Amino acid sequence: MSDVLQLTRDLIARASVTPEDLGCQALIAERLQRAGLRCEHLRYGEVDNLWAVHGEDGPTLVLLGHTDVVPSGPREAWASDPFVPEIRDGVLYGRGAADMKGSVAAFVVALERFVAAYPHHPGRVALLLTSDEEGDAIDGVRRVAETFGARGERLDWCVTGEPSSTAKLGDLLRVGRRGTLSATLNVIGVQGHVAYPDKARNPIHQAMPALSALAARRWDEGYETFPPTSFQISNVHAGTGANNVIPGELQVLFNLRYNPSWNAEGLERECEQVLRAHGLEYQIRWFRGGEPFYTPEGPLRAAAREVLARFAGAAPEESTGGGTSDARFIAPLGAQCIEIGPVNASIHKVDEHVSVADLEALPDLYLALIERLLVPNA
Repeated sequence: MSDVLQLTRDLIARASVTPEDLGCQALIAERLQRAGLRCEHLRYGEVDNLWAVHGEDGPTLVLLGHTDVVPSGPREAWASDPFVPEIRDGVLYGRGAADMKGSVAAFVVALERFVAAYPHHPGRVALLLTSDEEGDAIDGVRRVAETFGARGERLDWCVTGEPSSTAKLGDLLRVGRRGTLSATLNVIGVQGHVAYPDKARNPIHQAMPALSALAARRWDEGYETFPPTSFQISNVHAGTGANNVIPGELQVLFNLRYNPSWNAEGLERECEQVLRAHGLEYQIRWFRGGEPFYTPEGPLRAAAREVLARFAGAAPEESTGGGTSDARFIAPLGAQCIEIGPVNASIHKVDEHVSVADLEALPDLYLALIERLLVPNA
């Protein structure tokens, strides 16, 4: 069994559902310390974070990942236990196989190989892991980035191991992500009997025109390779459960996924302007999940394009699609960020899996990228 396959199996066997790490990072730190990396454990609240680095001066390349996974769902829905890794027909099954314990294991193996081959390499190479990527993402990379900013940690390039490939390993290179902004809106009315609407104020009726205006708005025309900003209502709740009572309050949850044409502050201002224009009495609580980031053409994209073309047999699609990732917290520190990982078809699903062949190719892919950036003339 290959080194990367064995390590991936060891990590899957630890049911590290957010924010639990269950020793994944300790296992990794022990290996990386033996390889010569300096390891720092940064625990905030219930979240474990690991920072491992090798080298002293020059540009810093960070490999970014997470050891937490989403819940497995009903055990009986899986063909095998989600936390007992199993190989069937050349495919490794288990929660986290693709998202993203396979990539994390490949990072570790690639780092071990790189440091062994280039013990005095220029620049710094590092691994940053968290156990809070799949959850609220408060005490994970967001907090680590605050710490790094306060102490002036230099970060130049960041490669996130999120499962980005679509049909074949290396067929897609993620070069940016949209920002995410969520809100909990409470529209205040006056409760009353449906037969006497003049004695009540229906918050549902009042809110509908404002919500329709927000949902119908064309926020922008997109940005570079980013799609247009989208506004989506995810939940609406009101009423006492009786059909003859006008509710006194309406709660609406909505989210905006936005490109670099906007920032969170501007979107909040625009949304509240619409609410006020419709005369609503309301309270709103915003949650800024992270600003968009975009890596323009430069050394990182060029290196990744070259390496992925070698592995996939053709130049990758360069995309800013999908949701978001922890790279949104690293980009504001000045790092160029990309995402490269295995095929994402099964992530968060029952019977999550990764091809063993793809998994065993990942360390070579990451190693080639590290070499291309730090020792291009080796």
